[in-house]
This record gives sequence, C-alpha cells and structure tokens, in this order.
Amino acid sequence: MSDWFVGFELTRLRVGDLRLNLRHNLRAAGGKPPLLLLHGFPQTHAMWHRVVPVLTAHFALVLPDLRGYGDSDKPPSDAEHAAYSKRTMAADNVALMRTLGFERFAVCGHDRGGRVAHRMALDHPQAVERLMLLDISPTLTMYERTDMEFARAYYHWFFLIQPQPLPERLIAAEPAFYLRSKLGGWGSHGLELFDERALAEYERCIGDPATVHAMCEDYRAAASIDLEHDRDDGQARIACPVRVLWGERGVVHRLFKPLADWQAKASGSVGGRPTPGGHYIAEETPELLAEEMLSFFGPP
Repeated sequence: MSDWFVGFELTRLRVGDLRLNLRHNLRAAGGKPPLLLLHGFPQTHAMWHRVVPVLTAHFALVLPDLRGYGDSDKPPSDAEHAAYSKRTMAADNVALMRTLGFERFAVCGHDRGGRVAHRMALDHPQAVERLMLLDISPTLTMYERTDMEFARAYYHWFFLIQPQPLPERLIAAEPAFYLRSKLGGWGSHGLELFDERALAEYERCIGDPATVHAMCEDYRAAASIDLEHDRDDGQARIACPVRVLWGERGVVHRLFKPLADWQAKASGSVGGRPTPGGHYIAEETPELLAEEMLSFFGPP
C-alpha cells in the first residue's frame, strides 16, 4: 500500500465556478516540465497510479478528476449539455494549469480525457505543447463510421446518451455491477489487471448518483454539442506534435485506423503504434506507456 501516489499531494482547487479534485507532485518537482494527465470513463485520476512512479522524477505532474467525475464538482447541465462539453472541460483544465503557474504544458489523455485533450489542443493551441492520446479515434470520426459491430462493442455510447433519467436509474440500481462489467469487458485480462485500491476508488465514485448523471451528461454532450463543435472546426487542425497509442486487443484497433484518423486531424507530426493489451493502457502496460511518455514528452 505504501507505493500509492508517494510524494503526491491530494487537494481541491477552485477553477472558475467549480472545484476540481487533483493530485500533483509540484512541491518536489522544482523546475521540471509540466505534464497534465486526463483520465477516462468510468475512472478517476487513480488510473495513473502505475505510471507516475516512473514519471515523477522527470515531470511536474498534474492529475485532476474531470468535472463530473471522482471528487470534482458536478455542476448542473441544461438541454444542450454545454456544461459537459469537451470545450468546457478543456477550458477547466487550461484554467487549472494556469492556476498552478503553467501557461504551456504537455498533456496525455485516455478515453474521455483524450477527447478533452483533443478539444484543448484546438481551442488553446498556445497552451498545449505536445499531445498524447490513448486508445481513441476522433469522436466525429467514430460516430460517422458507426456500424452494427461498433454499436455492439460500444453500446454504452448509445445507452448513456438516452434522455434522463433512464440510464441514470438503471445504473444506480447496481452501480458496482455496471462498473465491473465495463472495466472487465475492455481490458485484456478482465478485472484481474486492476489494483484493488483503484477498483475500490472507481466503485466508491460511481456509487454517487450525481457522478452517474454527470457521466451520462458527458456522453450526451459527445453526441450533440461536441459534434457541432467538431464540425465547426472546418479546416482547423491540431498544430502541436501528437503521439497516439492504442491497444491491439481493443475495439479501436479492430474497427478504426487511429494513426491515420489522427493524422487527418493534425497539421504537424503524428506518430503512434498499438500496444500489447486492451483499452486500459495505463494499467495494463504501464512500463511501456511510461517509456513512450519519457520519449515523447522528454527533452529532445
């Protein structure tokens, strides 16, 4: 148990009209370059626990819970789901980094965090120095290529976007069962790959009905206002260097072409490769991910 985020401070910071929960190692980081790590669904910042022991000697690390997730605030939404748009979530985290003293930084996002990071790179190009994306293709690309196989594999995309309170009430009936079903179905080794402390944290958070509602709002935004923002981008492209990793046993590898998909969204260099596992790269192959991060985010 002693290796759980050693040297990190757990805190909540006010950013605009909400408070974000986060861990960071800034007291010991000195002048190290900043790296923002954004988690995915249905997890929290705890998903990075196997990667940060290697990174902490090299980076000033900031690990927030996205709005609506973990112990971050869960603001009310509206009919447009704007409060949970990736534009809003990206702005949260740019403001968070500025609050911590960082105007420019690198960012790695997994799953939903990757979608937030994508929007961040487009809306705040002056802030994002380098971008790493884990096991996703662009949201608009994935929706436009939806077929029966994808709908079966990613049924949650179409379940969570249903009008409230249908998905909220169904998940709230047995939140731990739902969580374990999702986590166990996307990895390469079922639930065995998850540390018991991380799994307990994910279960604790999804037990809050406000978290379940916020997760649904995240996906409702992705199927509505986020697509509007993506289409409005026109010829805008990600300007910073991009690195893409995806699990060779996952749905993204099977049904999409993540490297080509992201090259189509960027004006600069885009590299990447599959990793030997499934969706949860940070918990399945943390040593490999840490090496990729050190290589991509480290000094030239």
